[in-house]
This record gives sequence, C-alpha cells and structure tokens, in this order.
Amino acid sequence: LTAGVNRAISELHGAGVLTSATIMARAAATAEAVRIARVTPTLGVGCHVVLVDGDPVLPPREIPTLVDRRTGRFLPALGAFLLRLAAGRIRSSRIEGEIEAEAAAQIALLQAEGIALTHIDTHKHVHMFPAVLRPVLRAAAGRGIRAIRNPFEPAWSLRATPGAPWFRRAEVSLLRRLEPAFRRIVAEEGFTTTDGAIGVLATGTLDAATVSSLLRNLPPGTWELVTHPGYNDADLAQARTRLLASRETERSALESLRQFPDLELISFAGLNPGRKSGPVIGGNL
Repeated sequence: LTAGVNRAISELHGAGVLTSATIMARAAATAEAVRIARVTPTLGVGCHVVLVDGDPVLPPREIPTLVDRRTGRFLPALGAFLLRLAAGRIRSSRIEGEIEAEAAAQIALLQAEGIALTHIDTHKHVHMFPAVLRPVLRAAAGRGIRAIRNPFEPAWSLRATPGAPWFRRAEVSLLRRLEPAFRRIVAEEGFTTTDGAIGVLATGTLDAATVSSLLRNLPPGTWELVTHPGYNDADLAQARTRLLASRETERSALESLRQFPDLELISFAGLNPGRKSGPVIGGNL
C-alpha cells in the first residue's frame, strides 16, 4: 500500500515475528514490495486479490460488471460490490468469469515478476462469499497455487479479544455463518487453509494486550494472526484506508510474540493438510 507498510513488514520479518505477507498487484508501493519479496526468500508471499476499492489489471472493458464505468476502477465500497454481485447472480457465469479472469491476471502479474506465490487472500475478505470464492480458487489453481486464507474468526477468539466494538463483533459473528460453505468449497477444489484467522475482529484495535490474550488462549491447530502493521507517514495519510494510527500500534503489538517462544511460526509455504502447528503471522505488503 505504501513504503511505510512495506518497511514495517520487512522489519518485522527480519525480527522473526512475521512470516507471511500478501502483495496487491496494483497499488502505490507494489514495485517496492516486489523488490522486497525478491530479496527476502524466507518471507512467504501471496497475492492479495483486489476486486473492490482498487485498480484492475485487466482493461475495464473486459470486466464491465466489476468496475465503475465512469472511473474504470473497482467499486469503492464493499456494499456496492455485494449489491452488484447479487444483481449479477442472474447471469452468474458472466460475473464469475470476470472475477476469475481478473484474479488470474493479478496472480500472473506478480508471478511474472519472479515471485513464487505461496497462497492467496482477498481485499476486504470478499472470498468469504461463494460466488467469489469459486472463481478465485479456479484462478489460483490455474496458476499453480493451492493455499488460501481462511478469513473466519473462531468463537474462542471472539471471547479472547477485549476492546473490540460491538458492531464489529456482530459483523464477524454474522459472517461466520458462511464458514461451512467456505470449508466445503475449499475441500472440493483441493485447496489447503488454516483452522481460522485471529485478529480480524481486532482490526483497528489490535494492540499488545490483545495479541497476548489471543495467544494465551490459542488451542492446538494452525492459525493465522492477521495484522496490518505500518508506519503512519504522509503516504498512508493520503491512502484510502481507515487504518492509520492503528498500523503503528499493530506493528508494536507483534513484538508480543517474543513472549511465546513455544509457538512454531510458519508461512503459508509450510502449510499442508496434516500439519498441526502454531500460528502463521501475516501482514499485507
């Protein structure tokens, strides 16, 4: 997103507390993120597929259902995207075809830069919805990728996350109803994922106390701690993001991982169906 976000992820990986990140194919600091990925082979790097609030890789005329006709950009808000998705269900083959084509183009663009992508996730977790999940999985499989973020926060994590606002709790709890379909589709398509994501509920409020609470309550399994570290600089202030000052808080919060030396930290490159491990610590370049 910005040079300050890239710098934070690079530093945290060097400090041994962050193991995976994903890159947007078209963003202000993508070129620098690609350079970091090339010289940091120990960092697991995935594609952060963007279908809302960003710029497409394909020409807008090839994905007319996904873009704003006036700007040629993706729709700026998740709600508008979901309304377009719902309206498109009557011609589902068209909108799913556009999603698959655009996701494949984003993945291919990063692979062409010489990055061995380990997995995929999506901006604003739009792959929670089956109409998005299936074409995104097809796009990833076509490019040789077989791992994806499980974006659903488990019930135990909801209880272990102090300070999250009530509306975020309601939102995350409601969206968990989509998890059974997610797991079924992921299994049907032959993909690997984690047991769940922690830190999603705390987006914008993730601090050292919350990280410690989550890790103290961590059950056996493989979990991804989703974080958004960064430096709150002028570039971030100009970016269209609600995560400004909280990025520095999250950056500092990850230092809490040093207090849990028994956790095994892996990247998505080390994820396989039979593995039982500690959390995968992720961020977004």
